[in-house]
Amino acid sequence: METDALEALNSLWFEHKGIYFDASITSPEMIDSVKHMEIRDSDVFLVTYPKSGTIWTQQILSLIFNEGHRNGTESIDNWTRMPWIEANVRNVDFKTHPSPRTLTTHLPYYLMPRELRIRMGKIIYVCRNPKDVMVSYYHFYKMNPKLKYEINWETFINLFISGRVFIGSWFDHVRGWYTHKEDFNILFLTYEEMKKDLRSAVLKICKFVDINLDEKAIDTVVQRSTFKNMKDDPLSNYSFVPKDLLDQSKGNFLRKGIVGDWKNIMTVAQSEMFDKVFKEKMGDLPTTFLWDLDEETAS
Repeated sequence: METDALEALNSLWFEHKGIYFDASITSPEMIDSVKHMEIRDSDVFLVTYPKSGTIWTQQILSLIFNEGHRNGTESIDNWTRMPWIEANVRNVDFKTHPSPRTLTTHLPYYLMPRELRIRMGKIIYVCRNPKDVMVSYYHFYKMNPKLKYEINWETFINLFISGRVFIGSWFDHVRGWYTHKEDFNILFLTYEEMKKDLRSAVLKICKFVDINLDEKAIDTVVQRSTFKNMKDDPLSNYSFVPKDLLDQSKGNFLRKGIVGDWKNIMTVAQSEMFDKVFKEKMGDLPTTFLWDLDEETAS
């Protein structure tokens, strides 16, 4: 069954420099060109592994940087406000794009623009506990209209753990960025801390990007960045993504937005197996992840 799943996926992706990419939205040439991108000090890059709070943080940053977005006078969706550098679907001319540029990517650290290594620009890296990432990613895969083979949950767990999914291994992505954080001007945030205290996360981001908002503006950013409000907001909920890229009749791009959803699908045996892999791959890092908001400490 796993072999059948891989055969189905092989028609959708290509492997480049250790990572699997969606062949319908990018190319090896486009990815390689990212390294030569000229960076401005005012640039802000949002970096995530898929299904780790990307769209949520896009919304927060868009509201922080754009007063028109906060007061509802502009109708620019967040895909346009924060274009993807490795999959330029909207054909943005990054060279003429006005500053400050707010940009999005799923790339690992070693494929990012070289000038970021001299600490030009700013990077916000958001990570999420991998069990919830895996569950969310599984439902996302089921929405891919080009995937003609229905991958079951057990198979997807094996694909995820082995890194045979789009953007490759979660473990490698998080480890790579964390162990090279000194090379970049970077702020690390977790999905879980944003869920626990969204206002504090917004204030932390504002401080990092050197933008001072008054209390009313902060309140607006927080209020319009709640999961419920985002899910109803056509500018942020990615309902505008073409059906040939994402079939949202099979599910919502913004699904639940909770911490601990993995408990609703993973068996005890699957969870214990994953815990063992996690310890082997990440146990030497001083990072902590919250698996449920009811936990007092992360494991």
